[in-house]
Amino acid sequence: MDEQPKALAVRRRRSWAEAAELVADYEASGLNQRQFCESRRLCLSTLSRYLKRSRELGGGAEGARWVAVEVSRESGATGTRGSGLAVVVGRGRKIEVGRGFDAPTLVELMKVLERV
Repeated sequence: MDEQPKALAVRRRRSWAEAAELVADYEASGLNQRQFCESRRLCLSTLSRYLKRSRELGGGAEGARWVAVEVSRESGATGTRGSGLAVVVGRGRKIEVGRGFDAPTLVELMKVLERV
């Protein structure tokens, strides 16, 4: 028998920054872990490892601290109730998003603000 050896796929290791970006994308996605992993062709155990590392380093949802939240039922300029969100982050910065906002763009914005 003349069998050719099968070539193994060589996987490149993700950097810490890439792993942190995956965690941020997962947390912003609104998907459960299995759905997110299927959408990114990622092993569930890999995402779990990245989430654990993020928690240990104080990042991610579990590492977040509690903050006060105020619910506002103000009417918008059109007289209809808004369905957006507003978040006041450190140093008086305020982020407002409306219905149907682009979550990946918000994640990128948060990364920029965290560096400042």
